[in-house]
Amino acid sequence: MSATIYDIPVRKITGADASLAEFKGKVLLVVNVASKCGLTPQYEGLENVYEQYRGQGLVVAGFPANDFKSQEPGTDEEIQSFCTGNFGVKFPMFSKITVVGPEKHPLYAALIAAQPKAVSLSEVPFREKLKGYGIEANPEPELLWNFEKFLVSREGVVVQRFSPDTAPDAPELIAAIEAELAKS
Repeated sequence: MSATIYDIPVRKITGADASLAEFKGKVLLVVNVASKCGLTPQYEGLENVYEQYRGQGLVVAGFPANDFKSQEPGTDEEIQSFCTGNFGVKFPMFSKITVVGPEKHPLYAALIAAQPKAVSLSEVPFREKLKGYGIEANPEPELLWNFEKFLVSREGVVVQRFSPDTAPDAPELIAAIEAELAKS
């Protein structure tokens, strides 16, 4: 694939056309987010990580998706209001997209192709946790749920993928972010 994630058109949550090319040279943490998920409090941790590392070149990029039990039903305006009002989100947010299945956004198709397996840090893998809730998880390499995290190098290479239940401040995720930020 000769195209990079920087070449894929996306739309900012404000509706403006964009691409991730504006973040070339930065380390990206791309996350599919949702406002009505048990993992929604991760917004706070994502914002904290963004604030802590943005001066070193980290950008958290949030992509709302309504693909898992309709946990992101809002409009872009409602999502933006929710995120800023409840969690003080200042990291870049983008328009709601589809992240699984045949209608999957090309950005997520590229991210998944680059890192088909998520790292799970839990004793009980998230796939098993979903089964405990009576939810049949998507088969690999599809995303399991909201808040799956893709770490992208300054060169646009997808270097790691973390399962949805990986806390934004998990030592392993922070170590991976710091390692990428240390590269120039």
